[in-house]
Amino acid sequence: MTHAIRMHTTGGPEVLSWEPYDPGMPEPGEVRLIHEAIGLNFIDVYHRSGLYPLPAFPAIPGLEGAGTVEMVG
Repeated sequence: MTHAIRMHTTGGPEVLSWEPYDPGMPEPGEVRLIHEAIGLNFIDVYHRSGLYPLPAFPAIPGLEGAGTVEMVG
């Protein structure tokens, strides 16, 4: 089962939760990765705190990653 750190609202670190997550099938032009490394940047803190609004919740923080392509849409 795939898991992700998700947030359902803005706030402090307590709004981050490790949850089961179904990424679904990739759409045309998308890929699904098996992440091997991720970058967490200060923009993610801004998103979590609500300083820079996110388009929708729940949200998965992070804008960088490296891994292996598992599936192509």
